[in-house]
This record gives sequence, C-alpha cells and structure tokens, in this order.
Amino acid sequence: MSGTNESAAVAHLRGCLDGEVEDDTRRRAEYSSDASNYRVVPAAVVFPRSDEDVAATLAVGREHGFPVTARGAGTSVAGNAIGAGLVLDFSRHLDRIVDLDPDSRTVTVQPGVVLSSLQRAASAHGLRFGPDPSTQDRCTVGGMLGNNACGPRAVTWGRTADNARSLRILDGGGTERVLADSLSDVPGLGAFVTANLATLRTELGRFDRQASGFSLEHLLPERGHSVAKAFVGTEGTCGLILDATVDLVPIPAATALAVLGYPDMPAAADDVPALTAERPLAVEGIDARLVEVVRQHKGGAAVPDLPRGGGWLFVETTGATAAEALDAAARLCRSSSAVDTRVVPTGPESAALWRIRADGVGLSGRTRAGNPAWPGWEDAAVPQHRLGRYLRDFDSLMDDHGVDGVLYGHFGDGCVHIRLDFPFDRAPDRFRRFLVDAATLVAAHGGSMSGEHGDGRARSELLPLMYSPAALSAFAGFKALFDPTQVLNPGVVVEPAAIDADLRVPAAVPVVPVGGLAFADDRGDLSVAAHRCVGIGKCRADSGGVMCPSYRATRDEKDSTRGRARVLQEAINGTLVTGGFAADELADSLDLCLSCKACAADCPAGVDMASYKSEVLYRRYRRRLRPPTHYTLGRLSRWTAVASRAPRLANAAARIVPLRLVGIDPRRQVPPLAPETFRHWWRRRPPSSTGREVLLWIDTFTDGFTPNVARAAVALLENAGYRVTVTERRVCCGLTWITTGQLDGARRQLAATLDQLAPHVDAGLAVVALEPSCAAVLRSDATELLPDDPRARRVAEATRTLAEFLSEATTPDGETWQPPDLTGVEVVVQPHCHQHAVLGFRSDRALLDRTGATVHELSGCCGLAGNFGMERGHHDVSVAVADNSLLPALAGYPDATLLADGFSCRTQSAQLAGRFGVHLAELLVDDATRGPRNSL
Repeated sequence: MSGTNESAAVAHLRGCLDGEVEDDTRRRAEYSSDASNYRVVPAAVVFPRSDEDVAATLAVGREHGFPVTARGAGTSVAGNAIGAGLVLDFSRHLDRIVDLDPDSRTVTVQPGVVLSSLQRAASAHGLRFGPDPSTQDRCTVGGMLGNNACGPRAVTWGRTADNARSLRILDGGGTERVLADSLSDVPGLGAFVTANLATLRTELGRFDRQASGFSLEHLLPERGHSVAKAFVGTEGTCGLILDATVDLVPIPAATALAVLGYPDMPAAADDVPALTAERPLAVEGIDARLVEVVRQHKGGAAVPDLPRGGGWLFVETTGATAAEALDAAARLCRSSSAVDTRVVPTGPESAALWRIRADGVGLSGRTRAGNPAWPGWEDAAVPQHRLGRYLRDFDSLMDDHGVDGVLYGHFGDGCVHIRLDFPFDRAPDRFRRFLVDAATLVAAHGGSMSGEHGDGRARSELLPLMYSPAALSAFAGFKALFDPTQVLNPGVVVEPAAIDADLRVPAAVPVVPVGGLAFADDRGDLSVAAHRCVGIGKCRADSGGVMCPSYRATRDEKDSTRGRARVLQEAINGTLVTGGFAADELADSLDLCLSCKACAADCPAGVDMASYKSEVLYRRYRRRLRPPTHYTLGRLSRWTAVASRAPRLANAAARIVPLRLVGIDPRRQVPPLAPETFRHWWRRRPPSSTGREVLLWIDTFTDGFTPNVARAAVALLENAGYRVTVTERRVCCGLTWITTGQLDGARRQLAATLDQLAPHVDAGLAVVALEPSCAAVLRSDATELLPDDPRARRVAEATRTLAEFLSEATTPDGETWQPPDLTGVEVVVQPHCHQHAVLGFRSDRALLDRTGATVHELSGCCGLAGNFGMERGHHDVSVAVADNSLLPALAGYPDATLLADGFSCRTQSAQLAGRFGVHLAELLVDDATRGPRNSL
C-alpha cells in the first residue's frame, strides 16, 4: 500500500476511535519489535479504549488491506506481537478487572490486565491465577492467552489454556463470538472436528507442553469440546480477545524450597520423573552458568549458598503449615539422586533464589564468554522422561554448530529455555541451519519446538518438521473458520514467514567510536550496546522498583528503557528514523530519561540508558551550540566555584534572574549556596587529630551547597579514630558534564580529579565519598571515560560510600566500630538511584539495622535526578515520579526523619514537601558536633 493510501486509512481510523492512533516514526520504531529477534515496522499503533474501538480498527484493517496484530506488553520472544499493519496495544486502556467471583473461583478480565495486578486482586480472597511466567509483573492476560503461557507452577496448575473458561472475541470478519464448551459457537466447527478426528487424536496433545501449532485437541469430545481452550495459543491469528473468564486456584497455605545439586543439567533432568511423582508445586532447572552470570552482574551477595553441583533443581513443596512444607522438601531431598541438597524456608533467601530464575530471560542474554545471546530456540519441550537424553543430544548439537548459551527451564514439564550466541554479524546463515537441526532433534524426541511462547516468526516455518501435512492442513482450516481473509497476524503458524526474514540484529549498523564512552563490554560499539535490549520489558514492570521512573510516571512505551533502545536502534540503522544522532525522534525519546542509571542494575540484559544518552548527546552536540542548561547545570562545578566566593550575591541573583532564560523551570527554586563552603571552613579549622588516615572526597554539591554534611562526616570519622584529609585542590568528578553529554569536558574534570586522588590511593588510603552520584562516577564512569588510565581503576577500587567504610571500620584498639543507638528513631530512607545502580544499598541498610532505628526503605527515584527535574519541560514528570514513592512515604510518616544521601533527593523533598532530609553522616553524628545546617 502506498504512503498516501496509508495516511488516508490512518486518518479514517483516527476519526472512528475514542482511543489514540499514532503513525509517527518514533512510535512505529518503538513497536517495530517485541522480545524476539525480529523487526517489522507497523503502519500505525492503535490504543483502543473500548470494544467498539477494537471493532473499528479491525474493520478499517479489512477495508484498507492492513493486517491487524494484537499486542499486550510486547514480551513475546517468538515475534508474534509485531506486524506490518495496525498493531493494537491493549495494555494502555483495556486493563480492567471486570468481575472477580471468589465463590466460583473465576475472574473476568480485559486483555490488557497485567498478571501481577490480577494476582494482587485475587490474593485478597486467598486465590491466584495458576500460570505465572517470569514476566508476570508486566505481561498481560491477553498475551498469555495468545501464547498459552505457563511458568514454573504449570506442572501443578496447568497452562493458560487449562485455566480458560470462556472468551469473548472478535473474529477476523468482525463478528463477536463467545467461545466456551460448544462447537456450535463457530459455524462449521463441528464438521471440521469430525473431518479431522484422527489427526487431532494422534498428533496433538501428546504431552502437556506441546505448544507448537494450535492446541486443537481440546475440541475432541473426550476433552469437552472446549473451543475456548483450543483458541488459547493461536497467537492472535484467529481473533481479538475482548475479555476472558479464567479459573483461579487457592494460594497454598505454606511453601518451602528444596534445592538439589547435580553434576550437570542432564543428570538433573534424569531425576525429574521421580521428583514429580511426589507432586511438588514447581520443578525448575538452573544451570551453574546462569548462577555465574548472576554473580558477575549483581555480585556474589545476590546468590545465596547453593549445594554442590554444576546444575540445580529448585523444587517447591507445599503444606498446611510451614513445618509440613519443610518436611515435604526434606523428604523430597532424601528421595532424590542429587549429590547435595539444601532446604530453604520461604522468605528473603528463597526469594533471592527464585529471582535468579525470574531474571533468567535477561541474564541469559550473555554467554560465559560475554558474547550476546539471542532467542530463537527459546522454549523447546520434550516429555519429561526424555529430557535428560534430549539435553545430552542438544549439547552435542550446540558443539557441532559452534554456539553456546546459558540453560534453565521448567524441568517439571520438560521445557527448556536457552538463548544462543548466534553469530549474526559473522555468519547469519548459521541461525537457519541451527534451527532446522534443532527442530529435527526435538521432533525425534517426541517434543515440541515451543513449550509456552508460541511459534511466531521464529518457528512457524519449521512446523512441517514436527507435524504431518494433515495436521498443518487442520491448523489452516481452523484459522479459516475464524479469519478467512487472513487479516489477523499473518505470517504466523499458517502460511508462515521465513524464520530468517526480518531479523533485527543482522541489519544493525556498527557505530564508529569518536571519543565518547568506551563501551568496553560491547566491543566499543554503541550499536552493540543498544541491541542489549532484547525487549523483555522489565522496565515496564508494575511491581515497584527503580527502573524506569519516567515510564512509571507516564505509562507510555516511549518513556520505557525498551522504547528508548528501540528508537536508538532505529536511529543507528537509519532506514526508519533518519538524521542519525540528531534525529528529532531520538531527542524526543531520550528527553524524559532521568539518567538515573537504574536500568544498568535492574535490566537483566544490562541496558544502561544513562550512558547511551550521554553518548548520544555527545555526538549530537559535539562542536555545536548546546541547550542553555548544558552550560548552566551541566557545568555546575565552574559556576559554583565562582559563586561561592560571594554566596549572598549569587543567591540574590538566582532569585531575580528569569530562570527560563537559562533553561530552568520557573516553578523550581535554585538551591541556595551555603554561607561558607566546606573548604573554607576546613582551611581555618585546627589540623585533624592523629590516627589512621582516610581521604574524604569533597564533591561540588557538598562543598558549595551542604557543607554541613562534610562537617558531620569529619566529626564522625574522627570520633571513630581516623585522621581525615582532603585533596589539596578543589576538583570535580564531572558528573553533570557526563549527564549532559559533555564528555570531553568530563574527561578533563576526571583527569584532574585523578591527579589529586591517585597519590592518596597509592599510599593506601580509602576514598570516602559522601554524594552517591559522585561515588558512582569514581567507581564506574571514570573507567569508561578514561579506559587507558590505570589510575581510574585504582581509584575505583579504593572508593567507598560512608556506610561501606564504616561497616569495615575498627576503633584504634581493634574493636569493630559501633554506630550510635537510634532505638525509637523512625527513618524514611530514600536511596539515591546511582547508589542503587552502581554501589548498592546493602551496606547502608545493614548499618541502619545495627542502630536499632525503625527503617522504611523506599524503592523508586525521587524524580529530581540532578539537572533533569530542574529543566524546563520536565517539572510535571519530575513531580509524578516523586508521587510514586517519595511523596506518599513522607505523607505516611510525617514524624519520621528523612534520610537521603543524595543532594538531589534532599532538594526534591524540600521543594515538593517542605521536608528537609539528612545525610547518613548527620544521622549518625551527635547534634553538638554536626554544626549548622544549610536549609535547602
């Protein structure tokens, strides 16, 4: 269809809907991929508000020849949520729980309901939806119905199809139908079943995880003629779901976790049939390679103690009481063939172990060698008694093709998840050769190419290797009953697209370094870094956390880490988003990125959008005129150095100068400079006491705005028996230069900083940093900006937060340093995003717990994020981010002390809530030694 006809069709559609229709290039870029390897650019994206909007979209699609593809959270790994026509995003508006009936244990939902939202609503009645994929905090029920999602507990509670009661749909012709347990719901379906009885009985439903093709076995009389169950797993090719009624199951009274260690994964798989005979709730397989990736990505503390072995089974047991559940886990351990076992009660430790499994889809995106690993052969399944043999053969297959991956899966159901390092950049044809051989192998073991994610574009072409022509004809005949004109999600299952067509990564264009960030873990290539985003969408999670604050405020894909990565990929590719790094679409996409760096820690794939944004800004404005705030807020250290010589005059000027002239939102107040900088105070105070020496890093914010924090730190460290020293010259880590993409200036700032810090570090001193964002620069950004300067690594290794240093501190007589007793003190803690992302908050929390204070730790960004919340155009989003966590907590604990080490966090709380926070140093030191505080 020509561009003119497309525009006319989109205009027609826009006039028919209450919802939004968007066909700009940025939006189309965001929806060009799901969580698969594939890229198909849609003509437009539709956000329906009602059933009528869905019907109108389908009608316009038929009239104008547009394919129509349904999409929930876009977490499909097989390429079944992308299409060249109209993509219907149900997650924005059609997300209502219509009816929840605890007595019948059923719930009716619209397709855009996020699973975790459903689980929260059902849990109030002691119920839950059985299937629970790892993406449950962002995947939608409509998407689960489309792909027949499962999760670890499907071994007990079944697949999504097993829990479907009835579906209200629009078929491809626009007819509304209610599908339940009667073949008469669809004209011609009874005759279809009669004609295909032998095929349905012999080829389909052979084992629980046979998800490839359509699950038409549910149409058989002995299976209840369930049209609803047969429709589940048709991947949006047969109809659009308007609402669904599904079963709920009781939440177990108590659970426990048995962790079983085996020499390797095939040996673990051999033990599965015996273990499932004990009727556990879940049996998950975890490879040692995945655990090692977790340790590399999140540190050793993220992995609790595991039994000996090269692979493990996590087996969840239940009981009427916690003791019964633990006894069941112990019995299971004794009956297993494991080389070592451990029983873990339900609690933080078991949650940490399950988190390894939940993050597996992203963490397995890198092999042990650090190579990118991709979906494609993501979720094959075999009957559980064949699993061990299949894994041994699969290992040989990987060796034969020279590919590697990190393996895990739902071993209780015979389902295996793995991502493989296909060399798309060197030998893209290896992808097809491997998939053909892998499909042949799984068929030889009586298995299914898909165990829960559907066939999509990744496997549909391979279905003839698994099914007879009669079965393939049955799939086509079933689709024809629902969608005779092939308008719904064409290219999937029936008349499939080629498995190596429309691959995203082979089309990626390398980015030549120009002196920005090193991207050492991504071959020095921003394109490789951007393609770390495989689309799993954890940035869209509704379960709290820090990533991604702007998405949590707007609920717009544009403002998710994934959405930004997609637009960046397209800008680099240059075929849809033109203009390269200067593209308006890219600027729009990155505008509301707070550079909080939370994605660097929270994204299992390791996407660091803050760094990508810095690099983009560097390339866009290099040797060009920059926005005003880059010269003001971005070069804050220079202005502060000058203004601190006459702070009263500078503060007065800040109150009268129109802030809009320098790019600052007029609703913001410029934080006042302190009457006296810390360095001025330091020069006129008596020399520090004798003792073990420590270097206190005085950053720009602390020196000029809150010197009281540094004075408190000096008192605290000296009381602990340390002799405090500071750098001879005033230097800056370059944080604000980095966030505004002024990387050449940042390098100069950091080089000067290393000149000052390195001699102290080489003398064996620790560097104690008070501002978390500045500590994060020294620990992380410095080595990216100065990769060839060995001092950067030494300084990074020597840098400590105050809590980290105090946690290891000893008194002069060798005793462990003890914090003051704060029993009875209530503290609301706002961890800084950069600390969360780079440094971690574990030491701070442990130290606070030692004080005896009552601690309420927040999870989420404060919303100011350095210069972000100060800039014109960002104020409303900045406040909305604060409304997610910080402001409700301050209102809920009006008498608590706000503890916030970040200057931005304290500024935000002061300006939006009138609450003045304290730094950890101020909380721990005596009021008498703290000195006067500077009110923000």
